[in-house]
Amino acid sequence: MAIEPDIAVDGDGMDDTAPAQNLDAELDADSDDLLIEEGEIAGDYLEQLLDVLDFDGDIDLDVEGDRAMVSIDGGDDLTKLVGRKGEVLDALQELTRLAVQQTTGERSRLMLDVAGWRAGRRAELTELGVSAARRVLESGEREELSPMTPFERKIVHDAVAKIEGVSSESEGAEPSRRVVVIKD
Repeated sequence: MAIEPDIAVDGDGMDDTAPAQNLDAELDADSDDLLIEEGEIAGDYLEQLLDVLDFDGDIDLDVEGDRAMVSIDGGDDLTKLVGRKGEVLDALQELTRLAVQQTTGERSRLMLDVAGWRAGRRAELTELGVSAARRVLESGEREELSPMTPFERKIVHDAVAKIEGVSSESEGAEPSRRVVVIKD
């Protein structure tokens, strides 16, 4: 015999006892919708920019976690949009975030990648963090890494956090702030 749950229905005919997970799913869907909207606004902005610059490129939109992810791939001149050490890319990302904010009224945390530069840099920095952690485990000596941007430091911190027996912290002031890996 199946047991039917009691359902409270008020005058609007709607179930007022919906589980909290349904509310969480609705909030997640709303959040994803907002992130998709951010990505679309950013994509339109970047498409106009590429047209003005007469650059070719395909714009891809995605959502990862709590961020809209926008990438530009496929063009020959796209490395010019990355610049030295990603400086042009960082500036372009901030301009794109401002364009989104101007439209939505909300601060955007979207991430922009051009020609796979950030993805490649993420892989390099992850390997750097893991290698430094292993050296510190073997030697017991703390290791200071080169100065990095906040984005780069976070990737290294995340990589070090996955290695048991070591931890990391940031030291110094911008632009010379660096990750230091220490044995626990």
